[in-house]
Amino acid sequence: MRYHRILGIVGLVICLILTGCNQKETVSDTVYPLPERLDELSFFVPVYERRAELFAADLCVVSSDVPGQDSSIKAEAAAVFSLDDPSTLFAKNAFKRLYPASITKVMTALVAIRHGNLSEAQNMQEKVTVGQETIITEPGATLCHISPGDTLTMEQLLYGLMLPSGNDAGAAIAVHISGNIQDFAELMNQEAKAIGATDTHFVNPHGLHDEQHYTTAYDLYLIFQEAMKEPAFRQVVGTSSYTAEFLDAQGNAKSQSWNNSNQYLTGQQPMPSGLSILGGKTGTTRAAGSCLIMESQDEQGHEYVSVVMKSENRQTLYQDMTNIIQKIVN
Repeated sequence: MRYHRILGIVGLVICLILTGCNQKETVSDTVYPLPERLDELSFFVPVYERRAELFAADLCVVSSDVPGQDSSIKAEAAAVFSLDDPSTLFAKNAFKRLYPASITKVMTALVAIRHGNLSEAQNMQEKVTVGQETIITEPGATLCHISPGDTLTMEQLLYGLMLPSGNDAGAAIAVHISGNIQDFAELMNQEAKAIGATDTHFVNPHGLHDEQHYTTAYDLYLIFQEAMKEPAFRQVVGTSSYTAEFLDAQGNAKSQSWNNSNQYLTGQQPMPSGLSILGGKTGTTRAAGSCLIMESQDEQGHEYVSVVMKSENRQTLYQDMTNIIQKIVN
C-alpha cells in the first residue's frame, strides 16, 4: 500500500542520516525524535488515510472483578458500567459465558431497528402479516399472543417483543427482516461482532435455550448501550404498558394489552433513592436462571448500565440488582 511505501522511504532516509551514507560531511548534532505514533506522520498522508476512530475509546474496560467478589451478590455474574466515563463500578464474572434467555431480544430489537430502518417514523408503521413462525409451544415460553394471519405494525411487534417478552413477536420480526430465523441470527452475530461483543453467539431471536446461544455480562453491556442510542428502542423499553390494536386473519379487530416485565418500571420494585429507571429487559429460562439488564440515571443526569445474570429466582434477581445499583449513589 502507498502508506507502507511511504513508511519504507522514511525508514531509509533515517538510516541514511544515521549512517552518514559513507559521506565525509559532519552530521548536525541536532536530534529530531521519531514520532511516537504513526499518525504523527501527517505530512505524508492525506487526512482521510491517517485518522481513524479508536474503537471502544469511550467504553468501560474490565480486566478483573471490581472491586472483587461481593458475597452479597448471589447471581453468577453482575456488573455496573458508567455511560458518562469509562468506569466500572462493580463487576463479578463479567466475562463468563452464560445463557441470556430473553435479554437476547435487545439484540433482536437493535437488528430490527437498523436493518428495518425503523429510525424513520413511517417505517415503524409498516404492516406485517405474521405466519406459522409465531406458533411456539415450548413449555414456559413467554408470548404476546399473536397468531398466524394477524397483521400488525413493526412498532406493535417491537412492543410485543420487549414488554411481555413475546417469543412469537421475536420470530415474526426475524422472518420479516431476513426471511427465516437462521439468517436473522447471522445478522445478530454480525452486529455483535461489529460492536465488540466477541464472546457472544446467537442462534435465535428470542433466547429459548440452546447450548450454542450464549453471551457475557460485559457483552450485554456493549449490546444494551448500543441499543439505547436508538430513540425507538429507548421509547419501547422505557414504556410500562402498551395496547396494540390490529387485525386477525379474518380481518376482524383484535386487541392485546402488554405490561413491561421489568418490575422497576411497573413500580413493583422500588429504585434506590436518587436513581430513576430509563428502561431494561428481563430474561428467564431454567438454564439461564433469572436475568435483567437495564439503564438507570442519577439526579445529576449521569447514566449507567447494570446487568445481573443467572440469579436463582426473581426475588434474588431484584435483590442483587438493587444491591449493585446502590453502588451508584453510595
